[in-house]
Amino acid sequence: MARNRFLVTYDVVDDGRRSKVFRTLRDHGEHVQFSVFQCDLNAREVVSLRAALTEHIHHTKDQVLLIDLGPADGNAEHRVQSLGRPYAPDDHCRII
Repeated sequence: MARNRFLVTYDVVDDGRRSKVFRTLRDHGEHVQFSVFQCDLNAREVVSLRAALTEHIHHTKDQVLLIDLGPADGNAEHRVQSLGRPYAPDDHCRII
């Protein structure tokens, strides 16, 4: 199943909910900035992630954005430009 790269950002006002959102996203992708993750997901994983995040947020106070950058094996890495300090991917290994 094809994977797309998603940029996921969140604005969660409560510390407890924010921690749950952070942990959920950490399990699905790479933490690239304070409230930003990069996640390579297939269609089933997108549905699963959306469901998990839906359980953790307050729907009138919080916001999570999932931005589809296109195929993960295509040119998705070139769709985001960095100003200032260059982006450097994590060196850690993910065990799934």
